[in-house]
Amino acid sequence: MPGTRAGRGGYIGYYIEYRYIEEGAMVTRRRAGRPPEAYLPLPPATFHILLALADGELHGYAIMKGVAARSEGTVRLGPGTLYGSLKRLLEAGLVEEGDERAAPERGDERRRYYRLTHLGLSVVRAEARRLDAMVRAARRKKLIGVRPA
Repeated sequence: MPGTRAGRGGYIGYYIEYRYIEEGAMVTRRRAGRPPEAYLPLPPATFHILLALADGELHGYAIMKGVAARSEGTVRLGPGTLYGSLKRLLEAGLVEEGDERAAPERGDERRRYYRLTHLGLSVVRAEARRLDAMVRAARRKKLIGVRPA
């Protein structure tokens, strides 16, 4: 479970708790981590990938199709962008490979499935809040959402 803890000088640090069973007893370990806001702003491709994975576990081709459909074709992720981004997201701990595999008789056994981690969900939520605040500011300045006279 993520949380915060006050450190020296009043600094509030971010930590991640891991709980697991070791020799029949519950063990809790804490690891210092970056807060979700430290990953912002996200590149557009990264945000679209995380947004697609918010619906659940998907393989790469399904992510590409979902992004294109959700953006009504205005955003198209090529394989290089998609898999390069997924590699970075895996390394950062924002996504992880899933367990689900399609039936081998359908020819899908080699597909890798991806899902959000708790940190990944926190990061995509933080980015959505950041973007929402920017859109609200643009509306207050009457840059969008105003009908012409």
